[in-house]
Amino acid sequence: MRSWPSPDIPVLAESGPDLRLYDAAAGEVTATSPGRTATLYVCGITPYDATHLGHAATYLAFDLVHRFWLASGRDVHYVQNTTDIDDPLLERATRDGIAWQELADRETELFREDMTALRVVPPQDYIGAVEAMDEIAAAVNDLVESGAAYRATDEEFPDVYFDITTTGRFGYESRLDPAEMLALFAERGGDPERTGKRDPLDPLLWRMARPDEPSWESPLGPGRPGWHIECTAIAANRLGVPIDIQGGGSDLLFPHHECSAAHAEAWRGVDRFARHYTHAGMVGLDGEKMSKSRGNLVFVSALRRAGVDPMAIRAALLADHYRSDRMWTADALIIATARLDLWRGAADRPGDEATTVVKELWAALADDLDTPTAFAVLDRWAADPALAGPPAAIAVDALLGGTLN
Repeated sequence: MRSWPSPDIPVLAESGPDLRLYDAAAGEVTATSPGRTATLYVCGITPYDATHLGHAATYLAFDLVHRFWLASGRDVHYVQNTTDIDDPLLERATRDGIAWQELADRETELFREDMTALRVVPPQDYIGAVEAMDEIAAAVNDLVESGAAYRATDEEFPDVYFDITTTGRFGYESRLDPAEMLALFAERGGDPERTGKRDPLDPLLWRMARPDEPSWESPLGPGRPGWHIECTAIAANRLGVPIDIQGGGSDLLFPHHECSAAHAEAWRGVDRFARHYTHAGMVGLDGEKMSKSRGNLVFVSALRRAGVDPMAIRAALLADHYRSDRMWTADALIIATARLDLWRGAADRPGDEATTVVKELWAALADDLDTPTAFAVLDRWAADPALAGPPAAIAVDALLGGTLN
């Protein structure tokens, strides 16, 4: 699958401390310790509508990670998927009277346009589930043959499920108790009431073909994959395991990241899929959770069509800490636009070197991507006429992804 073009990223004259990042499994901020090439996997969209501000906040958060590692002199192997076959996509296509492939292609292209406008550095591998079908099916087959997966006792549809007892560590990443896991499993696409499973929490690996549904041939019989194994296969086959970071929104903590990690650990025989499981907070609207069911999603493309500067959208979403749940209001854009105007006014200003500002900016981002502190540093820089503009402006571009020209 085609990715989107990369923005030009300036090179900083010097770097600072290494990145420390929150890890859900540890429940605290810990040091990242990638090698010469850092590995990053971020779960992509299901392309039945794109890109709402919750999506954008997530991809901007991990864009900061990507940029930080690049600025520190590392190569970054970044992989992102697109779930271009899944129940929500099929349901939306049926509702709108459009072929599911056409809907997926249209919304994926819109997502690319939004990421380009927001200056998100693209993944090296941007992979759709459909194009990875053979490798996903092969991973499921391996799990069946190893005894980590089984068929439901259903004569009509003997779907393949993962046995969560396989690794002996299920739940370590999310640190939830069984009751919490069961509630979220039911809420977020799981099927705890499905008969023929060994455990209500066992996740689907391969859904056998149903009438009037798309399916693919495989060693398991015709069907299509469950959600979690898709990310496992795409990430592990390109990055190896363990990877440095598995990222996504906080709504993916459980079951998606827990299950995809368990699949990888059982499949590849490792203790841990990722060294960091890191999640971005949710974005609400005017005091309410932003969701498809409420119909209150705000889309990046709609803001762009209305003439909003994409850099103002970026600044507004990065103004709060990436892990915080936050509300989107009209004031957020007003504040971000005013802030950008001040920064842009200072960008070309002559004066003494602003190396202290750049060091403070780097240190803030190294501390679990502390953008509120980083923005406060830049606000002080913009307000001080003695501080030179270009060094800080270059750092804003390289580390925060914003252009001040």
